[in-house]
Amino acid sequence: MIARKIGRSVALALVMQVLLSAWARTTAQTAAENSQDSQIQADVAKALDNKKFKDVKVALHNGVVLLTGTVDLYADKEEADKKAHHRKNVKGVENLIEVGGPTIDDVTLRNKLAEKLTYDRVGYGTTAFNAFTIGVQNGVVTLGGVAYGPTDKDSAVSLVSNYPGVKDVVDNIEVAPVSPMDDRIRLATARAVYGAPQLNKYAIDPAKPIRITVVNGNVTLSGVVDNQADKDVANIRANGVPGVFKVINNLQVAGSPQEK
Repeated sequence: MIARKIGRSVALALVMQVLLSAWARTTAQTAAENSQDSQIQADVAKALDNKKFKDVKVALHNGVVLLTGTVDLYADKEEADKKAHHRKNVKGVENLIEVGGPTIDDVTLRNKLAEKLTYDRVGYGTTAFNAFTIGVQNGVVTLGGVAYGPTDKDSAVSLVSNYPGVKDVVDNIEVAPVSPMDDRIRLATARAVYGAPQLNKYAIDPAKPIRITVVNGNVTLSGVVDNQADKDVANIRANGVPGVFKVINNLQVAGSPQEK
């Protein structure tokens, strides 16, 4: 009987020792995690030490950064996210920052952005080969269409992200695949279209050309022309380019119901 009691006491003591050891390890681990969170929070706060982030707040939990508060531009929200992600030991970022700034009605905002995009990258030789679409709902801008290259896409997204009144950006822009054949067709189609006497006027303002998108030999024409005859001539000229598989003529005639 006495031996049994002693055995039970030893077993109980061992269990208590294991529990105390586990508690000590958990306490030490928690303390270490809290210490690391404090360090990460300080690092992120230092990275966001800028006037444009003055209303941004940083919180940490188990290495995950929580960003809250407000900024003036959507681009600032994205920048804060990137800066937080690049800090050492950060496991993730939950970006709940809201974009403040002015409130602009959707129609006005879309028209302003469309005007800005028509002049984006003028002088780089790729303007006519970019065809972007813009949708705006409650300040959220959705970009679509096809860009000639990654630089053209990045420039368009950056322009929109930095425009006052934009609350969020949905980037659905596709980049045309790299293809020497498509490059040849682009240049040949541009020469054919703008080489037509009645269409040469669209090359005068480099920001408002007939847009020529080429993907795998398929040509899409977009933009706005003065009349149906110009649209038809552009279609005929594009179809006459050697190597073109198909021409999709999405040109709109100024003043038409669709254009409005």
